[in-house]
Amino acid sequence: MTAAPAACPIPGMTSIEAANLKRRIYGRRRGRKLRQGRQALMTGVLPRLAVALPETGWLDPRTLFPASSREIWLEIGFGAGEHLAAQAAAHPDIGMLGAEVFENGIAKLVNAVEAGALNNIRLFVDDARLLLERLPNRCLGRVFILFPDPWPKERHKKRRMVAAATLDQLARLMPDGSELRLATDHAEYAEWMEAMLATRSDFAALAQGSGDWPQRPTDWPPTRYEEKARASGCTPRFFLYRRVG
Repeated sequence: MTAAPAACPIPGMTSIEAANLKRRIYGRRRGRKLRQGRQALMTGVLPRLAVALPETGWLDPRTLFPASSREIWLEIGFGAGEHLAAQAAAHPDIGMLGAEVFENGIAKLVNAVEAGALNNIRLFVDDARLLLERLPNRCLGRVFILFPDPWPKERHKKRRMVAAATLDQLARLMPDGSELRLATDHAEYAEWMEAMLATRSDFAALAQGSGDWPQRPTDWPPTRYEEKARASGCTPRFFLYRRVG
């Protein structure tokens, strides 16, 4: 079921963008009511982290970060933000851009940003596809799509983030040599990811065969979704690809 936002979540959002969100966002936007402290962070801190799309033209992500940032990395669907926060802390010279719609996860990351004084994180708190459409060519040095919703029912597979349209956009946005990282604990979605990338000549596997790594690389911080999967007996799979051509 498509979930319509109660109000525009980003100041300055146009009516067209709001209509797009109403049409395209699936699943929940909110879980449990935020505690008072988290709500205060959402009110007081999120506005300085939130990214709004311009009325027209491209959004140059370099303008969102300090001039010393040497690359921009994007995480699509950052969940509770553990991975994004860890990457930001480990790479202070990288501008970390995250996209997420779930309010409770956004609040957890905002809390981590404030606690860790992380000044290299910016957040787009809506459908990542709207953001991808407005970014200029060859602007992203690395992209992460980690444990996205598998949408396992046949009629829902069109909602999957790892899809031809998304990969087309990423191919436009990622220069040669940039890296795409995917992960899932859903066996059928892993096969889907592998099949999607196997058809592409613009992404090459960084391991022999499919790009499927048996273990998470050491510079790839874990998330609670991975830990939850392992606790339930599922085996996460990790995919690494490089933009080529």
